[in-house]
Amino acid sequence: MKTISRSGVGVAAVMMLALCSFGFGQTKTAKPALTGHYEGTAKNRADDVITVNFDLAEKDGAVTGMIRSSHGDFTITGGSHKGDDVTLEFDAGGPTGTITLKLAEDKLSGTWSAGDDGGPVEVKRAAAQQEAPKEKS
Repeated sequence: MKTISRSGVGVAAVMMLALCSFGFGQTKTAKPALTGHYEGTAKNRADDVITVNFDLAEKDGAVTGMIRSSHGDFTITGGSHKGDDVTLEFDAGGPTGTITLKLAEDKLSGTWSAGDDGGPVEVKRAAAQQEAPKEKS
């Protein structure tokens, strides 16, 4: 019968612990979900405050949806979400508008531009707006 010295058991235990912890130490952090309704403000070059609402849907990193603002409604024509970076392109009725954002928990902040206008934008996740029920006639 072969005996194992205490140092041999210690080395084996350390190696086993190292192998087990190697697999557990490499957890992937899931990127925060982007789909939802966001409300906030933007400013233009004239420093006007613009109320904005984003209704975003994300699938496999591609983002679609609508931007509603006090300056009009705009369809998102292209968008992406990679890590904390979010880019939205929208139909501005002429030049394509671009919004470049950083996602932090339930807030998106960054800048927007369309033609020669642009400025900062910041929105926060909010409850989706419910349409008022239509009366029967």
